[in-house]
Amino acid sequence: MEEVASQGDVSGDWFCAKGRMIECRRRPLIMGIVNVTPDSFYDGGRYIDSNQAVAHACRLVEQGADILDIGAESTRPGADPVTEEEELARVVPVVAALAGQVPVPISVDTTKSAVALAALDAGASIINDVSALRWDREMASVVAQAGAAVILMHMQGTPHTMQVAPRYHHVVTEVADFLEERLHAAVEAGISKTHIVLDPGIGFGKLLEHNLEILDGLSVFTRLRRPLLVGVSRKSFIGQLTGRPPEHREWGTAAAVAIAVDRGAGILRVHDVAATADIVTVAAAIRSKGYETRQEHHA
Repeated sequence: MEEVASQGDVSGDWFCAKGRMIECRRRPLIMGIVNVTPDSFYDGGRYIDSNQAVAHACRLVEQGADILDIGAESTRPGADPVTEEEELARVVPVVAALAGQVPVPISVDTTKSAVALAALDAGASIINDVSALRWDREMASVVAQAGAAVILMHMQGTPHTMQVAPRYHHVVTEVADFLEERLHAAVEAGISKTHIVLDPGIGFGKLLEHNLEILDGLSVFTRLRRPLLVGVSRKSFIGQLTGRPPEHREWGTAAAVAIAVDRGAGILRVHDVAATADIVTVAAAIRSKGYETRQEHHA
């Protein structure tokens, strides 16, 4: 990661966050999850205390996290919303403490502009918005004025309703069209294209077959020429395939991460950073050799 010299050609190999160029071409980046929540599906309640959350985040950086993603409102299926005041009380102290301790960019997982503004003021540089700027009309201006990066995710419905019979005719095409529309909307709202990351939203308003089709078709989304974030860590589709509960889905997650890297993911959002670092390193090396071979064949 390095300071931005110039924006140059827009591609899916890098993005900017508060003047920092974050590159993900040579090796996909690992985003470590820090949930400051009592009800997240896997680690809810473990890091609700700010000191525990900060200590856990620092461990993730030591294990190889390139980005930290701090979340103070669960977006698991069926989750109820959290008040702005509660979300602020949970997330801001953690971001403020980490900003002075870790060298990696800090992302905050929120759909509320007031929370985003406070987090950016406290030291965050990325906003991870699962609503893709749709639920709070002030969010885009907050991101743009701060020069922050934003992650735009696809979700059908809301966390409370998204798994109630989601339907698609052609899921990869529909999700790609949605992401392209939100990309244009963000740019029109004043956010530079170089500051935008896209996320197809694995598990957010999707059935098992939808998730599998999206993972298999990830290369379609890379044509939008923005870094692609993929979050598969310990999710329910892995449980459906393996019959295992969240605490025993690490190997299924490993397989999904490797496939995501092969298909073009630029950022992997995970709970288990140390293991994922090895998976990403090996999968990216294989992908790189395959790319070099394809280029030689076209020469």
